[in-house]
Amino acid sequence: MGTTRKMLLLVGSPKRGKSTSESIGTYLLEKVKEKGMEADRILISQSISSRDGMEKLLRGVEGADIIVLTFPLYIDSLPTPVIRALEAIAEDRKGRPDVRRQEFLAIANSGFPEARQSETALAISRRFAKETGFAWAGGLAFGGGEAIGGQPLEKAGGRARHLRRALDLSAAAIIEGRSVPETATALMARPFIPRWLYTFMGDMGWRRKAKREGCRSRLDRRPYG
Repeated sequence: MGTTRKMLLLVGSPKRGKSTSESIGTYLLEKVKEKGMEADRILISQSISSRDGMEKLLRGVEGADIIVLTFPLYIDSLPTPVIRALEAIAEDRKGRPDVRRQEFLAIANSGFPEARQSETALAISRRFAKETGFAWAGGLAFGGGEAIGGQPLEKAGGRARHLRRALDLSAAAIIEGRSVPETATALMARPFIPRWLYTFMGDMGWRRKAKREGCRSRLDRRPYG
């Protein structure tokens, strides 16, 4: 009888409260646990702030069969706390002859409506996996993450159905030790809302904020026009 596989979820959002990265990761974590897999979660921004926290993170990575990193897109890349954690993981694994086969899956979300905006960040994640000896299990990208706003995906209604289905397929792949299927990648990348609606809602948000700050009449100024 084989040993039970273990998943470690690394939540890469710098937010102290609920985040979309945590919502996505927690949904996936609960799905693999339902299927009998052992799973744990570490919040990166909290862990790297202390020596004990960093040590716990490194030992957690060492003991997992698959590491799942969820993070928000920051200027086409990964947030600084995530970069620091990945650098520490790389240093910890450097030159170690006993590194066993482990898998690495990255899930990026952004406020942009197009999932392709996260391609560079996922490429960085894949390069990290290659250079540190992890088997690349896949990269998933989700656009329009602000619409989730940190709420549990089960409560996000029909608009998150493609996202949930993509994570369901990913959970099944994780349990079986497979890379995430292309079907999951395509489902995750589906636009959360139509582009025109995203633009309309974004414009409304800016105008509300401008009104609140007393500068709505200056929104259309073009001082360098």
